Amino acid sequence: MADIVFITPKFETSYWGMEHALELVGFRANMPVAALPLLAALTPAEHTVTIFDENVEEIDFERCAQADIVGLTGMTVQRFRMTEILEELKRRGCFVALGGPWVSVKEDYFGDLADVVFIGEAETTWPQFLEEWRKGAHARRYEQAERTDMSTVPVPRHELLKLKHYALGTIQFSRGCPFMCEFCDIIVTFGRRPRIKTVSQIIAELDALHRVARKNMAFIVDDNLIGNKKAVKEILRAIITWQRANNYPLTFITEASLDLADDEELLELMDRANIRSVFVGVETPNEEALKETKKTQNLRNSNRTISEKIHAIQAHGIEVFGGMMLGFDSDDETIFDRQLKMVEDARIVHSSVGMVTAIPKTPLYERLERENRLDHADRTEHGTNVIPLKLGREALRDGYLRVLSALYSPASFFKRLDALYLEGGLGHSRLRHGGHDDGPLRESLRKLGAFAGGAFVFTMLQMRVQDPELRRAYRQAAARVLRRRPDPFVLQAYALKMAAHYHYDTLISRMKSSDGHLINMF
Repeated sequence: MADIVFITPKFETSYWGMEHALELVGFRANMPVAALPLLAALTPAEHTVTIFDENVEEIDFERCAQADIVGLTGMTVQRFRMTEILEELKRRGCFVALGGPWVSVKEDYFGDLADVVFIGEAETTWPQFLEEWRKGAHARRYEQAERTDMSTVPVPRHELLKLKHYALGTIQFSRGCPFMCEFCDIIVTFGRRPRIKTVSQIIAELDALHRVARKNMAFIVDDNLIGNKKAVKEILRAIITWQRANNYPLTFITEASLDLADDEELLELMDRANIRSVFVGVETPNEEALKETKKTQNLRNSNRTISEKIHAIQAHGIEVFGGMMLGFDSDDETIFDRQLKMVEDARIVHSSVGMVTAIPKTPLYERLERENRLDHADRTEHGTNVIPLKLGREALRDGYLRVLSALYSPASFFKRLDALYLEGGLGHSRLRHGGHDDGPLRESLRKLGAFAGGAFVFTMLQMRVQDPELRRAYRQAAARVLRRRPDPFVLQAYALKMAAHYHYDTLISRMKSSDGHLINMF
């Protein structure tokens, strides 16, 4: 009935995008945005659907002009490119449906560039719109009266993506988070009551990831996987059974709150399900800041420090990626060195440090609006719209760059990496629980593949990296692994960490240049 084109705009180069690392190994993007394959699955079968992800391919605007409906989604960091795309679509007379996280919190941002706007979730409003569009009586604005029942969500249509260009697949178990962090837009968009899919849904999606997407690594995109611990434990048990039945084909990365460290059963289940990395919102060593921003989950179980809690997670073979922020109201000039010390003590190799930013509709935004402490410029020279209380804006910006530079100096980065892998014993081998049972020949081939993959990445770095000091640091790191822990899987992990470091180093160097654009990692 309708010819529909969905578009994901290109992301600006960022900490998480890994653009400079991915180009070394032949991928164009880290992972696809999960929204559009899901919207395609929600679209009745009589309609045709095409997806353009600008992160892996150019948008064919001629094709868009032929479509009946063009759908565009985007996050806060994509808003500038979204505007450019919307203007081009308008010039071509396209009928545009607009949704996603940014327009959901800043509804008037794009003016009249879209014909229809979707606020928040769209599992019921998208099919409703299509039926009303068919009848010629659609509304200008759609917002669900109730939050989505996750047990009704279909398997995303992965086959519509150019899957070979992505390093990772994506899967979602739940939405919502029970906590009250002042700066967070997740509780605004998805609510504080976690809603979770059924076991059968998730197993069907795992089958699709494995057999359709053909990925061996996937990001569980839940903003807090453990928001409903009882339910997720049941799901993890089912995943363990599925992994064993399929010979452990998938390795997972996810996100969770720091109280994960206090649940030994949950940690064991995550380990056995082959969740090898978890992003945790550590935020700050400043307890006053955690209290002011209502990040109370990081203050629980006060007999252990935050670093000790992170070590408890790492002890289960799960690497912690840390989310850190600078510029809370109680932060002063000491926060920069305190932040650096915490990251080192916790052995966090990948630390995403950003400046506190106020997203529209969040409690933080509303409070700072009342206090007249918001910079309403769309692009600020200081990298954040928050005017800090104790720190000057220049001091915050300069301290932010200093922390990034210190964290990702080769000496600091590899000191943390060695502490975690060579001294702490963390490893990425998927043989921890006997997941593979292929006999000695297959095991040898798997080890050979890991070694060859790591050697390829290392060779590409030695060929591409221009800085001789950086190349030397990579060679020295490789030599330490060969000498102290010559496990092929650890060697491969080190090579991938080197590629990630090259991305961070390139990104930070460009930000520090005289004409560099300041990127806030928030």
